[in-house]
Amino acid sequence: MRPSGFADLSLKFKFDDLAVWLKLGFLSFGGPAAQIALLHREIVEKRHWLSEQQYFHALSFCLLLPGPEAMQLATYVGWQRAGLAGGFLAGLSFIGPGALIILALAMMYISFGQSLLLAALFSGIKAAVVVIVLHSLLQVARRTITGIGDCSVAILAFIGLFFLDLPLPFILFAAAIFGFIRKVSIENGIAGEQAMPAQPTVTRILKTLLVGLAIWLLPLLGLALLAEQTVLPRLAQFFAKLAVVSFGGAYAALAYMGSEVVTHYQWLSTTEMMDGIGLAESTPGPLILVTEFVGFLAAYRDSLVISGGTFTSISPMIFGCIGALVTLWATFTPCFFFIFIASPYIEWIVARPRLKNALCGIRASIVGVIANLTVWFALHVFFAQVELIEKGTFQILIPDLASVEWGVLPIIVVCGFLLVWRQWESWKIIAVAAALGVGLSNF
Repeated sequence: MRPSGFADLSLKFKFDDLAVWLKLGFLSFGGPAAQIALLHREIVEKRHWLSEQQYFHALSFCLLLPGPEAMQLATYVGWQRAGLAGGFLAGLSFIGPGALIILALAMMYISFGQSLLLAALFSGIKAAVVVIVLHSLLQVARRTITGIGDCSVAILAFIGLFFLDLPLPFILFAAAIFGFIRKVSIENGIAGEQAMPAQPTVTRILKTLLVGLAIWLLPLLGLALLAEQTVLPRLAQFFAKLAVVSFGGAYAALAYMGSEVVTHYQWLSTTEMMDGIGLAESTPGPLILVTEFVGFLAAYRDSLVISGGTFTSISPMIFGCIGALVTLWATFTPCFFFIFIASPYIEWIVARPRLKNALCGIRASIVGVIANLTVWFALHVFFAQVELIEKGTFQILIPDLASVEWGVLPIIVVCGFLLVWRQWESWKIIAVAAALGVGLSNF
């Protein structure tokens, strides 16, 4: 088991790895489904840093934690390769490019409003993401679905999410229970032949937790004292709470956040919130990076009405950047120590047949989870208008056929050809799609 205490920060981190994580950070378009597929392609298929089983066991575990699962998965792989230093740099590199892009776009948004050029650029990127995600979904399903039981779990997970809007934690828990109770007798026969990794100690867990909480919360408490007359403490409090209750995937967290930000705090209008989500969906990095957009706009506007105090002389643009930094810190810092606490348990869990089978059940449900996100994303890319119809516990997304985005279709065809037949890398396909999006637009 890799050392995981804070003392292993001195472990040498491979700078070749850093280049890989930065590349993934710039290419992680399309939300969780695309990011999971992209990580699989780079980590398992291309570089063999994890085996197929190790990857999906880690992903299954990350899905049980609050926060963006792809970023936490990257952090876990970095931790596996170089301890805490590797985990920190992998996680930061994975979200850093997207955070910088969102900040730049937020500054442009507050200065110039919506840009037709950017809209055209990102429409092409979205088309490429649909192709990449669909191709990766098929690849993941081929490797993950090994029998009728796995297939049933995947289908039921998709139905539960897409048609019944069941909470993702409930889906994962049900899949884990199914895995827990099946095939135990077969697995028990070989369990004794496998070497059992050492069980993590309570002392190590408490130490990591306390140090992590101090690193996360002390700066936010200091901010509350220094900037109590500004919006910054409220931003810190709200997004710190969001970070620890964001179970159920990005869309569940965004639904809760959108309601609070628009209705309760009134930091943004409904239109601005939708624009922020659109930017987050169209740029690399986790969708939850929309929190940075919210923090920037809220702080920018607050600086215009501050009278007196330390922050009076700071320009609105700089104060907006401070608000963005506060939301990033509050939202993403706990993701790291969640992983550093939980990571040693993954090897310990998979060495136990019942717990390993529970993770295998979750692994099968991931196919349904990715399929749900793929269909949701594709509908919103192909059609300008998509209506959610609800009848009791049943729901379905119905696209307006008259609103089909015909300009997306040729980009889809070109990207499909480049990916399937030419086997281009994702970043090249995304670059071509972005150029086509601008070239075919009428902005």
